[in-house]
Amino acid sequence: MIDLNELSRMPLFDNSLLQWLIATAVAVAVFAVLMTARRVIRTYHKRLKETPKTEILELPLEVLSRTTLLFFLVVALYSGLKTLTVGARGASLMDSVITIASFWQAGVWAVAAASAYIDRKRRASMTADRAAVGSLSIIAFIINVVIWALVAMLTLENLGVDITALVAGLGIGGIAVALAVQNVLGDLFASLSITLDRPFVVGDFLIVDDFLGSVEYIGIKSTRLRSLSGEQIIMANSDLLGSRVRNYGRMNERRVVFPTRVTYETPVELVEKVPALIRRIVEEQNNTRFDRSHFQKHAPGSLDFETVYYVLSADYNKYMDVQQAINLALHREFAKLRIEFAYPTQKLYVAGVESTEPDRTRRAA
Repeated sequence: MIDLNELSRMPLFDNSLLQWLIATAVAVAVFAVLMTARRVIRTYHKRLKETPKTEILELPLEVLSRTTLLFFLVVALYSGLKTLTVGARGASLMDSVITIASFWQAGVWAVAAASAYIDRKRRASMTADRAAVGSLSIIAFIINVVIWALVAMLTLENLGVDITALVAGLGIGGIAVALAVQNVLGDLFASLSITLDRPFVVGDFLIVDDFLGSVEYIGIKSTRLRSLSGEQIIMANSDLLGSRVRNYGRMNERRVVFPTRVTYETPVELVEKVPALIRRIVEEQNNTRFDRSHFQKHAPGSLDFETVYYVLSADYNKYMDVQQAINLALHREFAKLRIEFAYPTQKLYVAGVESTEPDRTRRAA
């Protein structure tokens, strides 16, 4: 219980009315100056942010614009009370309050600076280094945890709490918490593995089991894919790393194998020309590298050729454009040479049977 008599005997209440008026005026003046300064800083920062060029002062001004109203109130009250006679105990309490308020405001500034820097790195990485985008959110989370943990420990130390004993207790309690949230921690460590190992980055096209889509976001617990049909696929990081992932974003070139089937009625002379003809058509296309073309086998209903070539791009649309051009050119050349494509047919050959019916002409004679 607070002893009101003891509180009333503090030197703070021995100040005259004039001293209290002066203290109030000082507090109001300091608060007004700080609020005006923050308004000027925010206006100037907004003006700099609208320009396409990143200015040197843009980041410091953005951090200062995050100064909280509560911190201004504490500073204003501290400034006003400093003009009064408060005694040793009151001065110690004031110093403790302003110190704690400064710690928390410094934490806000540090988080704002880290967020602004990471946001700029994220925008720059979208074009320069997409691999860094997925790791930035993990780094931001870790930085925030470290900053607020330091602020909390400094606050407790300033309040007289033994941090050494607290840290030891947290170590024991942390084991119990880790066992309780092991699934969450598994996803967290999986996200760190993705960040460090980089098996895929934002923008890569993945096939995971029966799911396929491009990576939109790599988070602390999950990774989000955007499928070809438009819906978002959310997968836990631990499940993702435990699966077989096919990453088409790392494809440098595409190997293409396509068959060509012609009819058995095609003359041998023309059959011999088909591989060279296909090779010429493939080599005429841009961004391709011919590998081989062979008369592969005698199939039940056709003569089969197999052709292999490479498209020197991972773009699926470019591959389809090249394949379409090859197919059209092949149709034109086969039409000129009168080579027919084979299609599923079935021919029935019936052996001749001698008729047992008497010859009508002979019978008429």
